[in-house]
Amino acid sequence: MITDVDLQNALTKWGNGKVAISKAFEDDGIEKAREIASANLDHYYGYNLGPVLFKPTMASGAQTFRPTKDGALAYFCGHSDEYPLDNGFAIMGWRSMESVTSATFIQGDVAMWMGWVKLTNKDGSVTTVDKSFGYKQDANGDLRIVLHHSSLPFQP
Repeated sequence: MITDVDLQNALTKWGNGKVAISKAFEDDGIEKAREIASANLDHYYGYNLGPVLFKPTMASGAQTFRPTKDGALAYFCGHSDEYPLDNGFAIMGWRSMESVTSATFIQGDVAMWMGWVKLTNKDGSVTTVDKSFGYKQDANGDLRIVLHHSSLPFQP
């Protein structure tokens, strides 16, 4: 059974992963960033369970939705011929992540979270994103992201 603590830990791991990808890119270049991002996707996302319902913040057109690991990797790291509009969300110099919960839903081995994710880059600028994550607990008890929806806050 998933707990609120499990959910918070999963969010923290996701944020720490983005920081690790950014630092790898700065220190060792795109190939190291891809290696770290690929490991993050393997550890935190449910691509081993089936398609992941992934709608990145800054994706559009025919490539708006990313149900495959390759699509997610391109979004996080950019530098992809198959996804030429991707700039690499996870290589933008992130240094920390804060999650602000709006609501959660937990039932058995499924949990959903909705709120703001605030990412701070190396210059101290904060980017706030509206996020929804859906998690499925795997056979090992690990939470796997099976839904990741992200958008920029509406500006009236």
